[in-house]
Amino acid sequence: MILQSLYELYDRLSGLADNPYEISPFGYSLQKIAFRLVITNDGRLHELESLRDPKTNLPKQMIVPGGDKPTGKVTERSAHKKTQFLRNNLSFLLGISVEGDKNPALALAQMEFEAFKKVHLEREQQINDPDYSVFCKFLRHWKPEAGLAHGDWIAFGDGQGVIKLIGKTEYLHDRPAVRAWWDENQPKNKSKPVQCLITGDLKPASRLHEPKIRSVKDSQPAGAPIVSFDKGSDAFSSYGHDGEQGLNAPVSEEATFRYATALNSLLAGPQSWKHRFTLGDTTVVFWTDKPSDAEDIFAQFAKEGSTVPKKEEVQDEALLQKMQIFLKVLREGRQAYTEIDKNPDQTNFFILGMTGQARGRIGVRFFYKDTVGHLLDNLRKHYNDMKIIRQYEEGAKYPDSEFPPTWLLLRQTARDKDDIPPILSGPLLRAVITGSLYPEGLYKAVIRRVHADREINYLRTSVIKGYLVRNQKQEVSMSLDPGRKDPAYRIGRLFSALEKTQTDALGEVGSSIKDRFYSAASAMPRSVFPRLLRLYSHHLGKLSVGMRVNREKLVQEIMCEIHEFPGHMNLSDQGLFAIGYYHQMCDFYRGKKVE
Repeated sequence: MILQSLYELYDRLSGLADNPYEISPFGYSLQKIAFRLVITNDGRLHELESLRDPKTNLPKQMIVPGGDKPTGKVTERSAHKKTQFLRNNLSFLLGISVEGDKNPALALAQMEFEAFKKVHLEREQQINDPDYSVFCKFLRHWKPEAGLAHGDWIAFGDGQGVIKLIGKTEYLHDRPAVRAWWDENQPKNKSKPVQCLITGDLKPASRLHEPKIRSVKDSQPAGAPIVSFDKGSDAFSSYGHDGEQGLNAPVSEEATFRYATALNSLLAGPQSWKHRFTLGDTTVVFWTDKPSDAEDIFAQFAKEGSTVPKKEEVQDEALLQKMQIFLKVLREGRQAYTEIDKNPDQTNFFILGMTGQARGRIGVRFFYKDTVGHLLDNLRKHYNDMKIIRQYEEGAKYPDSEFPPTWLLLRQTARDKDDIPPILSGPLLRAVITGSLYPEGLYKAVIRRVHADREINYLRTSVIKGYLVRNQKQEVSMSLDPGRKDPAYRIGRLFSALEKTQTDALGEVGSSIKDRFYSAASAMPRSVFPRLLRLYSHHLGKLSVGMRVNREKLVQEIMCEIHEFPGHMNLSDQGLFAIGYYHQMCDFYRGKKVE
């Protein structure tokens, strides 16, 4: 299902006008190019010109012949195999080592240049192109020693370069005759044809599933396969395929190229900013099978939630407008769905979560396929389940997000972002986009954090409410519910009232009753509330008459349904305690205003 969907995505992206995704055809790849060799018409080196962005210093992405640069140590025997057609680093192109004139690095660089020269000169007559012959003339006469005088060239490092003749608008690898030769001379897989699992065609199977998938968190920098077999293992040799790598799940080379190219485009291509985001240790990519504004805005929403940047802070005004429409859709429901997608129940939405694993592989955390309409339904359900009165509303210096992003909810589980349990990210996102139960570990982690630092904020109570509503089928109001009789909820309200009385009487103190007693009060109320009530009486006497009367009325109203303090409260009750506390505290600071 995953490979089939990505294979189909390749056709959709490659068919777009102007190729904004820079999808490469079979036999080519999108590579990072750091510089270009400019050759004169008589076969001399004119200059090395940087192609890096002057602001970001990032290389230029360019579609070039061949695949990724082969890895591994270069030897005299393997140098020709690691020669890329009409592109490579300084060592191959000019025989210059990044280490300067130091041996043995210099000797290795010159050996690589000789291999590069030999391979390209052998193809001159076959290609039969005058510009290619000019470059061959350069290769015949170039002396690596000449490049050593240019110490600034070493700054190009291991980056790849391409070739261009002076005065020409096209690169040498884009010459029609050169491309025609390359297309006709792709290496042929001579293995026995098998039925491809993606297309159903009888073609030789891909052995290593290349190109490798790049830009997945915690994976190899050079990329890693999403499909692989352990050579020599039972999985590799089962079903009579001993010694035939890749035949247990046969996918043709062209089909492999298509799904891998499409996935790499989402992960690292020029449009990747709108197709990927990171959640914990999981790299998430998504796409639709038809053009949709939901595809354009989902990444922005996943990263920022309802925090819409100001118009003057963004360059893409169209993106800002789509973001505002998306938030409108979440608020108003199905009647507004067509503003984000013309056929929301007919457009499929795909979400793939991946993570790097040991032994150079990529693991799939989850894969989700549904319609845009159902995705929006589930997003609205998620935010309705978690919806609670905001601590800081619009107009505050740092208002709480109406639709907080998932990563921000995860952030509530740990002191530092690096300590977020990796096992939570996938299940939480799955719950958000499918409407399934929230992970129990998320709820427990938030409760632990509340006990640890005594901070009961909007985001934490949102998680607690969502879990109680969805997983335990409890009814929890968005704001203060004076009529609710649950002991845990009322005890939480009472604790908030006692804390507020202390603050009103003494002002900010070094260690409040929340700092000293919250954990015990929420878990074992009977052990601490008698003491807290004695402190309350002491603090009450320091209030003004009017404030004292109002506070006494509130505490009496809360306690009228608390017949006794429980000796122990379970995790569910501790969640209600936190919500009761939060509701009451928000009510204090709103002067009885209910949202």
